[in-house]
Amino acid sequence: QVQLVESGGGLVQAGGSLRLSCTASGIIFSINAMGWYRQGPGNQRELVAGITSSSGTNYADSVKGRFTISRDNGKNTVYLQMNSLKPEDTAVYYCNAGVVGGIPLKLYEYWGQGTQVTVSS
Repeated sequence: QVQLVESGGGLVQAGGSLRLSCTASGIIFSINAMGWYRQGPGNQRELVAGITSSSGTNYADSVKGRFTISRDNGKNTVYLQMNSLKPEDTAVYYCNAGVVGGIPLKLYEYWGQGTQVTVSS
């Protein structure tokens, strides 16, 4: 009933930048917290950055000062600006959102399909 569609991944050299986007569509009443997670080869999925409905943010220590999460509530979209990328940032990045919507109307958690980010050294 709700889909999260990500875009913006790709291949970049170390020190470069990428911007990820994730847009929610479907039967949406409101969106609570949104976030970006990543899963590198052989690793567990980890939180990269989160943003509340009032735009409070939190970041993993490994990305503080390099990544910025933001959202556009009018577009049901969350962004992740990634600067000064390092090879260790290579992973599949997943969007996550808590969405009030659907039938019956309640809070659901949704995940995007993932987008690959590869940083070459």
